[in-house]
Parts: sequence; C-alpha cells; structure tokens
Amino acid sequence: MISVDEARQRIAAAMRPVGIEPVPLDQALGRILAEDVAARVSQPPVAVSAMDGYAVRGADVQSVPTTLRRVGEAPAGGSYPGAVKAGEAVRIFTGGPLPAGADTVVLQENTEAQGDQVLVREVTALGRHVRAAGLDFQTGQVLLRSGRALRARDIGLAAAMNVPSLRVRKRPRVAVLSTGSELVSAGGAVGPTRIVDANGPALAAVLRSFGAEPVPLGIARDDIATLQEAAARARGTDLFLTLGGASVGEHDLIQKALGPQGLAVDFWKVAIRPGKPLMFGTMKSPGSDLPVLGLPGNPVSALVCALLFVRAAIDGLLGRAPEDPTITATLGRDVEANDTRQDYMRSELVRGEGGALVATPLPRQDSSMLASLAASGCLVVRAPHAPALKAGALVPIIPFGVGPEGY
Repeated sequence: MISVDEARQRIAAAMRPVGIEPVPLDQALGRILAEDVAARVSQPPVAVSAMDGYAVRGADVQSVPTTLRRVGEAPAGGSYPGAVKAGEAVRIFTGGPLPAGADTVVLQENTEAQGDQVLVREVTALGRHVRAAGLDFQTGQVLLRSGRALRARDIGLAAAMNVPSLRVRKRPRVAVLSTGSELVSAGGAVGPTRIVDANGPALAAVLRSFGAEPVPLGIARDDIATLQEAAARARGTDLFLTLGGASVGEHDLIQKALGPQGLAVDFWKVAIRPGKPLMFGTMKSPGSDLPVLGLPGNPVSALVCALLFVRAAIDGLLGRAPEDPTITATLGRDVEANDTRQDYMRSELVRGEGGALVATPLPRQDSSMLASLAASGCLVVRAPHAPALKAGALVPIIPFGVGPEGY
C-alpha cells in the first residue's frame, strides 16, 4: 500500500491540463484562469476627489476661517477646464477629476457657501481627500494570476481593468460509471438483492463542485463485456471514474475488463480508512491515453476518496497543484490510538467558547453509514500510528464548508 500523500501526488502528476477557452465575464465565475491578466487602464485614470466638497490649493486652507471664490465645478463624468489659482475653489463631487492647480479637497460640511463665496471653517491637510492617479492599479500591472479560481470580486476587478473576457481552462469532462449487478437507479425497485446507486448522483455533484463536467455512463453489471463497452464510451473524456469493482475479489472486474483495453495500473491499494481499494492507472491507446481512477463502491468510501483523490485529479487537469485541504481544530472527545492506515473520521463541527472550532468524531464510523457523512461538518484526520488523544488536543481536520463547494 502507498500513502495518501503519495497517491495524490501520483494522480496529479499523471494529469495533462485540458485546453483553454475565452469566456465573457458574466460566465467566468468559478472558472480557472489560464493566463495572467494585466490591467489595460489605470484606476483612477487621473487624480479624483474622494468626497463631495471643494477642490483647492492646500496652501490656501492652512489658516481658517478663510474665504475663497468659487470659480466652477467638476462633477463625476465632467471636469473643470481651467486651473485653480490662489484664493479660488472649484465645487467637486466624489469621483470628479481634480482640476489643474488644486491638490486638496475641503469637505462640504466644513464650509459655508454664499453666492460665489465659500467660507472654509476648518484646516484641511495638504493632499487630503484626493485619490491619486493609479492609486488602485496602473496600466500593465498584473492583478490576476493563472491558476486562480475566479470569484465575484475577481470578475469585478477584471471589469475595472477594462478586460471584457478571460481565458480559462475548459471544464474537464469526467466519465462516471457505477458498477455492480445489485445496483438500481434512485426511484427503481429495490429488494433483498437490489440496492440504490448513491454513488453516481453524488459523484456527479462532487465533480460539478470541483469545476468539472460529469459524463454519466450509468450502471454496468458485473460482466466483462458490459464493462468493456462502457470503457469504450469513456474514450474522448479527460478522466474515467469507476465506482466499485476495483479490488481483486471474484466480482471485482474492473482490472480484468480494462486490461485488454490497454489499462496499465499504477497502484490499487492506499493506506486509508475508509477507501483502501483505490485503483489508479491509464488506459493506453495511440494518441489518447485516458487516466482511470477506480473508487470503492461503498458510498462513504467513495465520497471521502473523491474529496482527496478526485480533487487532486481535477486540479491536475485544470493546471493547478493539489492544495492541502486541512486546517486545525480542537478535539471534542477522547480517541484511541490509530493503526497503520490514515483515518478520516466523520465528525461534528461547532464553534466553541471564544469561537474556536471543535471537532467531535461520531461514535460509529462504519463506512456503510452515509447518513452520518451527510450529518458531519468535517473529517478529523488521524495519521498512521497516531497515539491516543484526549479531548482538547489540536487535530487536523478537513471542513466540508472549506474547499470544494457543494461537497
């Protein structure tokens, strides 16, 4: 068996980034930027007023009270064409360009206007309430870097930079195949020998939250020919994700079925709980090698492995290095020493006194219990051979509210 970290690194290293496409700003949310973006303009383009008031020469308002003569105005979207001279003031509004000769803005509430006379009642420091040209950013300045997952504020920044579209990674297309003669789709007839396929819908949702496009292949029976036909339909996608059948039991047929299709297995056991029977390899064919990731059929194991290994694969396809998803929390109850496998314990997550995160592993960690995963707020991560810990110890966790949205 290999470690979780080594498995994630091998998976990510085997991915080849998908292509690039331009998208308009209104379609860029959540997409992965494929190239650096530089500002096409400076912001603000010229010195502007930060407040409503009067543009003046700072030297004229260092001794008050003083009276200045109003000679014009400079609204946002307009400007005062002349230059401010000694003893003069120009009415200005927030965002209005600072007239030539002026270097300071006196707040409106610190003045009293009578006709074209403006009484200044308070001293205003030189340069006060003025936003210098390029204060926010300047033409040519790189503000968005390749590999960034674009957020709403990034899109607003791109618009301010006068960039109407962005070049992003295409959404990786991931074929998803559930395997098992016992499976039926949700809503189908169940019974002693039939169970609902929870993995297909769950993994499709996980993939969308990771920025990929699922390509559902349905459910395949435990039959070599059926599995091979499904594998043929996976060709042309960027990743082939199978659920179940990846171990070496009598009915675990993925490796047997895909071997003749060119499957070269890299590894098929990882020191993890839940999720030990995890397979990774490549279906090789001339000019179109297809990465294959075989997840366990157990839904809890599949979803935990998706968080760790499918995310690493998608990051690789999007040209991003895998990120460490862990943060630290306080342990809410005692836990026993761990064995040889890295353990991911479903846990409640709350804010304790002072706002600190408290993670309390659920009393039963049976990997068949999907309801407990849905009710959890995080996974407490326990390294191989980790010693027993008392409540109050600090532990690494993977919070479900941080990282891939929708998990």
